[in-house]
Amino acid sequence: MALHYEGCEMSRFDGRVAIITGAAQGMGEATARLFAAEGATVVITDVLEEKGRALAADIGGDAVFRGLDVSDEASWAAVVAFAVERFGRVDVLVNNAGMLQFSSVEGLDVDATRTLLGVNLLGPMMGAKHVVPVMKAAGKGVIVNISSVDGLRGVNGLSAYTASKWALRGLTKTQALELGPSGIRVCSVHPGGVDTALGNPFGREGDELQANYQNVPLRRIGLPEEVARVTAFVASDDASYMNGAELAVDGGWSAGTYYPGLPGTPS
Repeated sequence: MALHYEGCEMSRFDGRVAIITGAAQGMGEATARLFAAEGATVVITDVLEEKGRALAADIGGDAVFRGLDVSDEASWAAVVAFAVERFGRVDVLVNNAGMLQFSSVEGLDVDATRTLLGVNLLGPMMGAKHVVPVMKAAGKGVIVNISSVDGLRGVNGLSAYTASKWALRGLTKTQALELGPSGIRVCSVHPGGVDTALGNPFGREGDELQANYQNVPLRRIGLPEEVARVTAFVASDDASYMNGAELAVDGGWSAGTYYPGLPGTPS
């Protein structure tokens, strides 16, 4: 689904440069489109080169695509060097790239878990390592780490994924402490179920899709642009005194357990 923001008159990111990982589709695509609509120069990064280049061409303007394997440090160094050489700055890093792995404690696949951690945790760590010197030189910057509702709770069958998202949440807190004195803010966003290739791999629609979300207080799956809007808020000056915060964008999923039919719930 192509996401467009025609008629958007906001310009919260005029003159700013944002690197967004995993931006060729899903939440990353929605975020790239929204940032560009609000004036940002967007460096779209992903391992999905064909989709990424098509997205950059569709957005137009100064949007560009660069291939990035977030688990490879040399790839990170090249992307940040490109952004600085081409645009002279990096104001925002959105660590959106991620992967999902179903595994029990006993069924752990160690090699697959190393791969997952390379994307979900080491990727954001290396991204920060390479953008922070640029941001420190400017005296400001924002890093937004996209964690998950599963970084706020435990989930059976997702031991490795949940561990990586809790770790990213903890990393965010430490980065906020270390980088705040340099004028760099770091926050985490925690999406719940979102209608993307990762969150809806079988492409379900309508009642069939929503049936899996009846225990979520809002009783529906989220949309990529709903997460993108929160990410844009965090990255903008509207959130200028927000640092080390975690924002759940999950329809109330992390608030607790919702039991339809009990007193205090709709029939």
